[in-house]
Amino acid sequence: MGIEKLENSKEKQEKIVSMFDDIAPTYDRANRVLSMGIDIQWRKKGCDKAFEILDKKKLSQVTDVATGTGDLLIYWREQAHKLGISIEKYVGIDPSVGMLEVARAKVDFAELIEGKAQKLPISKESTDVVSISYGIRNVVDRVEALREFHRVLKPDGIVMILEFTKQKKSGILGKMVDFAMKKVLPRIGGLISKNYKAYKYLPESIEEFLTTEMLSQELEEAGFEMKYVKSFSMGISTLLIAQKK
Repeated sequence: MGIEKLENSKEKQEKIVSMFDDIAPTYDRANRVLSMGIDIQWRKKGCDKAFEILDKKKLSQVTDVATGTGDLLIYWREQAHKLGISIEKYVGIDPSVGMLEVARAKVDFAELIEGKAQKLPISKESTDVVSISYGIRNVVDRVEALREFHRVLKPDGIVMILEFTKQKKSGILGKMVDFAMKKVLPRIGGLISKNYKAYKYLPESIEEFLTTEMLSQELEEAGFEMKYVKSFSMGISTLLIAQKK
């Protein structure tokens, strides 16, 4: 990678982080309104399926990357409690100081650290689970991040990804979803956050992102074995779970 490309990647990543700093105070409210609360079920399903595949009753650590306001950490703990799973330590990592400020106000059981997915501030083979929900497409150096996930996971550890992957738009339903994402979502998100540009970025980032098949391939190339792939709500959201080989 040339110096110019490195500088462009760094600048792009900094702009994305700054955007999340700006919308942090209204982020949770916008999420609930835009998804009509269904994103909560997507997250819980991801936790439950990861626990099922991992098949252990005692874990030393769950690490949530691009943790944002800490929602997924809350669901990791809730679902673990329901399933009788003991987790010694919860860690949330995010590059956005604004997001972490919101997270600290509502997540008092986890260690919250400023850091990037491409360079995680945790030790090699130190965590049983790495999760990232709706954040991997915002990581400019995605391949490097997947390698980092592999590095910090224990042998047979699980990576759980929830994301808006790129979908083929066919039929009336596909066109309706496309219209909602490109026209309706930015307007509502912009009204709630007072930042139209940030919510215009969302559908644009999905268009520029990978298909589910391409992301699965990248996980395999990073040293993971795919264990589970599931699309929700007409393909709007996709759950991918892979295990460290």
